[in-house]
Amino acid sequence: MIHWAPEVGDDWGEVLTALTGAFEASRAAAQARESIVYVVHNDDLLGRRGAGKAMLATGLLSAARTAALEGVKDGWTANVIAVSNEVDREQVAHWAGQLIESADVTGEVLRIGPDHIGKALP
Repeated sequence: MIHWAPEVGDDWGEVLTALTGAFEASRAAAQARESIVYVVHNDDLLGRRGAGKAMLATGLLSAARTAALEGVKDGWTANVIAVSNEVDREQVAHWAGQLIESADVTGEVLRIGPDHIGKALP
């Protein structure tokens, strides 16, 4: 399952709604023993596009790492893809498919695009 982080503002209600949606999608994937990939904007992991977006992206990163601990027992994985503005959705879908098919990679961040180069990374 691929879960794209929605665009949110700095309003906590928007962030909470987005996190709740991600939780529900994650719970459904876990119950079905399906792997999940969260897709976030790379700049949001770095806090460069606003507090609300950063809360959502880092929350999903934390969720992926926590879910990875649970999923490893049952053979499903949870990962994050962090994208740059210019990355197309087909390329993201390709890499997400690779992560979903691989039982050996879990709890990780795959960065697509150059925005992270030279930055201190979480």
